[in-house]
Amino acid sequence: MPSPLIWRLVWTMVAIVLVVTLSVAALPYIASTRIVRDRIAWEMSAWSGFRVAIDGDPQIQVWPKFSAVLTDVTLSKWTETNEPPVVEAERVEIDLSALAALRGDVVFSAVRLIRPTVRAEPGASGLLLPAAPTGGRIARAVDAARALVQAKPADPDVSKLPADEFGTVEFRDGRIVTLVNGAETDVVTSLTGQASWAALNAGATLSATGIWHGENVAVDLSSARPLLLFAGGTAPVTASLKAAPASFTFNGNASISNNTFVDGQAKFAAPSLRRALEWTGAGIAPGAAVGAVSVSVSAKVNGGAGRIKFDNAEITVDKNPGMGVLDLSFADALPAVSGTLAFDTLDLSAFLSAFTPLAANGQVENDIAPGFADRLNLDLRLSATHATAGSIKLDNVAATAQVKNGLAVFDISDASAFGGNIQTSLRLDRRPEGTQVEMKLLASDINGAAVGDAAGMTWLMPTGKGTVSLILKGPGKAWDSVLENADGSFSATFGAGNLTGFNLPAFLKHNEQGGFFPLDEVSGGTLPIEGAELKATISRGVARLDKADVRSGRTRIWLTGIVPYAGRGLALTGGVTQTDEPPTPASGQAGAQAQVQPGNQEPPPPAPSPPLASFFVGGSWTTPFISPISPRPSEE
Repeated sequence: MPSPLIWRLVWTMVAIVLVVTLSVAALPYIASTRIVRDRIAWEMSAWSGFRVAIDGDPQIQVWPKFSAVLTDVTLSKWTETNEPPVVEAERVEIDLSALAALRGDVVFSAVRLIRPTVRAEPGASGLLLPAAPTGGRIARAVDAARALVQAKPADPDVSKLPADEFGTVEFRDGRIVTLVNGAETDVVTSLTGQASWAALNAGATLSATGIWHGENVAVDLSSARPLLLFAGGTAPVTASLKAAPASFTFNGNASISNNTFVDGQAKFAAPSLRRALEWTGAGIAPGAAVGAVSVSVSAKVNGGAGRIKFDNAEITVDKNPGMGVLDLSFADALPAVSGTLAFDTLDLSAFLSAFTPLAANGQVENDIAPGFADRLNLDLRLSATHATAGSIKLDNVAATAQVKNGLAVFDISDASAFGGNIQTSLRLDRRPEGTQVEMKLLASDINGAAVGDAAGMTWLMPTGKGTVSLILKGPGKAWDSVLENADGSFSATFGAGNLTGFNLPAFLKHNEQGGFFPLDEVSGGTLPIEGAELKATISRGVARLDKADVRSGRTRIWLTGIVPYAGRGLALTGGVTQTDEPPTPASGQAGAQAQVQPGNQEPPPPAPSPPLASFFVGGSWTTPFISPISPRPSEE
């Protein structure tokens, strides 16, 4: 027979099981009487600082966990009764403490908002934020933390931070809206995520996904001291944003007070700068040529609301890596980016397209949308050991890129190319009447053969050393339209060398025989020359040859006429003459340069003599045709 002690233990266990069973069975009754709708609403208000209203009766669930399901829940400002709620949710699920419920208390461990709508409005910083609460436990905790920060800004006493337990807040299929022209407009849709904050003096994390501007976005935030961060203090922060158009990460310390401060490592990457600008709504028209390059920046960032410095910046523009220092300033009306970048290799065409408001040849003529070029000031100093501009290869490049008040300027102050030196400038000025473009090029001591190879002109190109100057100015939204309407001048002078792809005896023979013939029929030869000179005036895209001479011994070949850019046609007359004067010896490039210096006198024209040939040049740039004007006169 069991001893009395054993019987007492058995009855004790039975009593405990009976109490637990009765308690669980009584939970729905207790919840329906004591954890009433107003009690839950009060507790939610106490935390959030908003007036909470619950239209439907709570549904109490015991299994698999004790929870309450609420419907039609709204959180509104206490002072504004006529405004729409700051937050409203079709359904709210709350995990409750069963033991607290038996005591008549409401203790939340997790809250899930199903299909919530958050109403945001522009704040002082320009960001869309929901209205701030006027009270509540979180707001009071922030006030307490702010007092600690003010007492000791550099090292606040974190042991005195409020230690209230908080929990987890989940949200599913939500959206953020704002008023645009009096109507609610979606800012973020399909908003799903979770915020975890075990206690107010502990760390917190936020993970969320949603659709913003038509793209899926994933955001992750974490901080070891979020309460200090909300109070205006400095705290560790890790942040990341990932989307198809762009990604961003930051790891370091930050402050989001009036004196915003960041200090850490940051990285930004965009597979297409144009797409990223379109996505963020930075004032660029869809399809515009600007920014059709990939860009990534990784740097140590340090600064505040007025200025941020990017030290040891690693920047890659269209797979061209570089290093340098960047400075982003917000002191003036427009944000300003300045700095110095050094590249080993750089594609200048890709770099230019990052800020040039012109479409490439053959593309639809789309200019930068109004306002984009007026939203940024840019001042960069660039250097590159090697660079390319289309088919042109350059070395030891020193350049600047500037954008200010709608004016974009790109200058190459020094570069080695074609065995000589090149200086060039591109200026684009956005005006109300349209974009004005000005281009300048000065190439000195260059090798004509190298220029011909780069331009694909393997014939009719002087191979000696020379100087080339080009000035163009005109309106346009695309390169083709600029060149078709430009005014300016062109000049080129070359010293002794050869004229490739031209057989003079064959040319004279064809011309004497009469009948037009393609120029490529006499391209099988090379003509030694003492020099060549070309001067042209350009008006509305049409080049008028003022002078085009090639000197070979006692023979002079000359051309005059017009060459329009549109249509690539030719309308030239020319001749081949012979003089009795001996040829002037070429003195290299110095002599060629001396011929174009201001103040030098042009050499007297050769004595008149009957032409060896007179002809007309028609057809196109790529397929010119020669038509004799008169046969060679017979000798008397």
